[in-house]
Amino acid sequence: MATHQPRTRKTRPVPTPLPKAELHLHIEGTLEPELAFTLAERNDITLPHPTIDALRAAYSFTDLQSFLNLYYELMAVLRTEADFTDLAEAYLTRAAAQGVRHAEIFFDPQAHTSRGVSLDTVVNGLGAALDTSLERHGISTHLILCFLRDRPATEALATLHAARPHLHRISTVGLDSAELGHPPEKFTHVFDTARALGLRCVAHAGEEGPASYIWQALNLLKVERVDHGIRCLEDPELTAHLAATQTPLTVCPLSNVRLRAVNTLADHPLPALMDAGLLVTVNSDDPAYFGGYVHDNYEALRHRLGLDETTLRQLARNSFTAAFLDPRRRDELIAQLDAHPTP
Repeated sequence: MATHQPRTRKTRPVPTPLPKAELHLHIEGTLEPELAFTLAERNDITLPHPTIDALRAAYSFTDLQSFLNLYYELMAVLRTEADFTDLAEAYLTRAAAQGVRHAEIFFDPQAHTSRGVSLDTVVNGLGAALDTSLERHGISTHLILCFLRDRPATEALATLHAARPHLHRISTVGLDSAELGHPPEKFTHVFDTARALGLRCVAHAGEEGPASYIWQALNLLKVERVDHGIRCLEDPELTAHLAATQTPLTVCPLSNVRLRAVNTLADHPLPALMDAGLLVTVNSDDPAYFGGYVHDNYEALRHRLGLDETTLRQLARNSFTAAFLDPRRRDELIAQLDAHPTP
């Protein structure tokens, strides 16, 4: 008697990550709980959360400030050059597996110098990993020094001057931390000084803050990219300006949901931003805290917003267009994207 083999269900293969750039990534926000506990033990620091599970349970945020409270608390484990090297190396390893070929990485020197860790320690530690990341991981990198907008502009200016010996490693300045009540205009002189030093300029604006903050970032800080920027849609004139100038937005979908800037991913304005003709990129922001690295953001858009392969490839192409890359490296990376097989 013939026997029937059980029918196997065909499963759709998991897409190989598209080659992409990541342009909105806080290196301190890649501190996974496991590494936090490793560094705490190394530096004889007791964390307020006794276990990894307890720490993960704390990753439930009501807004940007509630996230920042934990974010700054965990930075206490970062003390030595080796700590910063290990942090950057862990990110690069994950990023390479997620298809990242170029990363422009934020760091927050004031969050470290204010607790007694020198700027030299931070930059040299990160540099030990980033200087050879292209050879070891296939990822070219730039380092973006961010000013904390909820601290005085005079402190930001002092930080910029202290960073002068490290400008061979730092290509850009940015502006981050708690946005509400801290408009970009406060940092106009700081950004003017940075440009005079040959640095490029970006700034967080329009995440929780109003569309007027985006105008300030453009007109006063003269930024070349807007980090987040999702509230531009509240101002049709601003939206049209961003589309006409093709000023890039570094959008972070999973972050926006986790910090309650949007209620659910289904509500995310990314499709509307693209429909308006804006140069939109997708990034992970603080992936250890927000539930996913950059490829995870792409996959969330695929499965929960229904973006098709053509649209995802356009977002990946946008990431290279928006990056501060020399033309040869940009062309090389776009060629890698074009050659990447369609699933």
